[in-house]
Amino acid sequence: MSERIALRVGESLVAGGPPGTAAEPEVAIGELDGPFGSAFANLLGDQVKGHSRVLAILNTDVMVRPATICVSKVTVDNERYTNILMGTVQYATAMGVLDSVRSGDIPKDKANDLGIIVSVWLNPMVATIDDLDHKILFEIHRKATAQAIHKAMTHEPSIDWLLKNQDKLVHKYYEKGLKGEI
Repeated sequence: MSERIALRVGESLVAGGPPGTAAEPEVAIGELDGPFGSAFANLLGDQVKGHSRVLAILNTDVMVRPATICVSKVTVDNERYTNILMGTVQYATAMGVLDSVRSGDIPKDKANDLGIIVSVWLNPMVATIDDLDHKILFEIHRKATAQAIHKAMTHEPSIDWLLKNQDKLVHKYYEKGLKGEI
């Protein structure tokens, strides 16, 4: 059996597709038989209007393992947005989780012991795009989910890397603010 995983946290940003298709998931991963499991159950049972929590599924009635909850970072108030979030993106999240098991980032022998909480970013503009490419949206969110899990499980970026690069990195929206662009 693998070592105990009390809590791991990671994030990812995958962009580069058509407008509105970028993904920026944040993940928390932990053992279901401790404090993380309590938080997981509370999220699932304590639904909040506009921020539904749903299990990641491959299709109706087929939940992935580790059990994964998708939580929207954006207030959901539009039926089309809801269908995209709870369809294409929910499916992409599920596939990204399974990709993480397949790659070894999540130990297969822990698949029934761990839970994953994924805070999902889906740009609200997707609800207004008539010719939205669901295949591209799916691939971007799948990749971003697997990447966030990888970073969580491997503790990336490392503290050494962060300290070395601290003064080399500038948050893009801070930079835009300095230029008066936002």
